[in-house]
Amino acid sequence: MLAGLNGRLRKSRPMNILTVIEEQGFGVLPEVLLQHETRRLIDDLDQSPLRRSKAGVRHALRHPSVAALAQEPRLLNIAQEVLGAEARPFRATLFDKSPQANWLVVWHQDTALPLRNRHDTPSWGPWSVKDGLVYAHAPASVLRQVLALRIHLDDSTAHNGPLRVLPGTHTEGVLSDDAIHDFAARVEPTDCLVPQGGVLAMRPLLIHASSKSQSDVLRRSCTSNTLRV
Repeated sequence: MLAGLNGRLRKSRPMNILTVIEEQGFGVLPEVLLQHETRRLIDDLDQSPLRRSKAGVRHALRHPSVAALAQEPRLLNIAQEVLGAEARPFRATLFDKSPQANWLVVWHQDTALPLRNRHDTPSWGPWSVKDGLVYAHAPASVLRQVLALRIHLDDSTAHNGPLRVLPGTHTEGVLSDDAIHDFAARVEPTDCLVPQGGVLAMRPLLIHASSKSQSDVLRRSCTSNTLRV
């Protein structure tokens, strides 16, 4: 189990993170976790029996250390500052980019959410099943109640395939592929460079992408998705 995560948020946390996320759609908080905490989590995950794909683990809340991390007060405080006191984690994903598992992701929005059951409701869909769970593409009104907290287990640098975002595009609602392509041609992208132990907080409607790593340095991260319930 991940231990020692009940300390206070580091003093380096910017006080205007809510304003930054609301205006830009993302914000970087460095040094949220300490080095020994990220090292312990990496060791726990290396011993995990969870089935991994090339990119990592899709439903990582099944791992006790990830479940503990998602409920950690330092992370919940960030989510609740943005979403309100009712914010709760509902999904976690592990990403493991390395020279052996290297990939790129084109510009997109994160619009699919896991659901307990399928209900054919207007504005939801298309539907799919991923690793045994039902997913549906959600309307913008629901996605605005979601915040992703990406905890970096390694330094994310300009050379190991960092997340890239188009600032401010989270206010445009759910977009078509053509509209996303148009924004990508007009908006200057930003590379999200985050130190080990830092957190990238991001709205799911923010257009983002990731290029292949050009480095031997690992880029591992755990994303906890929170929802205002």
